[in-house]
Amino acid sequence: MKSFSFRPRRLAIATLLVCSGTIASVNTANLLASAASTDCISWRVSGICYWLLCTPFGCTVKTSVKVTHFIPEAVVSAYLNPGDNPWTEMATVSDAASGAEGSLLESVTGVSTGGGRQEMKALGERKQNLHFYYGDAWGHPATKVIGGMVPGYSCDSAATPFMPYFNSSLDALVWRTGVPETLYPEALIPGQREIGETTSGNMWGNVYPRSGFVTQTDSYKSAAVVVQRVADVITRSGQLHVYNPLTGQKSPGYWPPEPVKENTGTKNHKWQRLSPQLSQTCAVFPDTNGQIAQDGNYAWALWQPYSCCKRRGQTFLSSTDFS
Repeated sequence: MKSFSFRPRRLAIATLLVCSGTIASVNTANLLASAASTDCISWRVSGICYWLLCTPFGCTVKTSVKVTHFIPEAVVSAYLNPGDNPWTEMATVSDAASGAEGSLLESVTGVSTGGGRQEMKALGERKQNLHFYYGDAWGHPATKVIGGMVPGYSCDSAATPFMPYFNSSLDALVWRTGVPETLYPEALIPGQREIGETTSGNMWGNVYPRSGFVTQTDSYKSAAVVVQRVADVITRSGQLHVYNPLTGQKSPGYWPPEPVKENTGTKNHKWQRLSPQLSQTCAVFPDTNGQIAQDGNYAWALWQPYSCCKRRGQTFLSSTDFS
């Protein structure tokens, strides 16, 4: 994999652009700089771990500090047209995959592919928008910088930088039809797996079926629903999609995050807005500070929490969590 190096002047300019929050697209330098967000990392001492250390002279119990913090794992994008991925280095790759998707589906179905939005009127009054988004998830370039940065006081990430975890063009049949997930209980029963709540008047959309189509009047909200669907897929194993799972394996003294789940606060994930306006803070959907992209293309960084402690013996005994 190609390595990236940055001259100090170029990195300073990239950092200035990141802090101003005015860029409409992002590149790898921006992503590396934006990961230095204390609000998103949320590092804290969360408990104590107990280890059994045995030597020829006997066994003793050793302790180590348990820490918890978030790590940027993936850059998840929702965009309207092939090649419009806001992460500039990945736009060409996404465009090539979209071209392959179009050729395959047109040869099979005789129908050309594309994205975009369509305006409709219900009962001559309320206008609704039907959106179709392409969706990508690539390993965040800073995931190994934040993860495992200080041994014993930061946790290793399960993500790999630049790894393609999801590309909707390679998952075209399910992403465009919603089959078989349109028949799942989560898609058929109101109130299940929805972002926001209807009762509070802040319902953004349903997670299932996890496809590229969303009916929503707000462009920001519709894109947020799509990236939530992508994160829902990649943080689970055995889903009926074409993807690479982004999951960690629990081991003694190491606790990777649970799969992404909406409406749980920051318990198992956060989103850092990258495009159209980069944010230095993280939030979960539904949030209140979204900005509409004029070109309809969006990107967020997915952050997830890890807990770990330094090994002090051969056997892990237990851990105590601080309230």
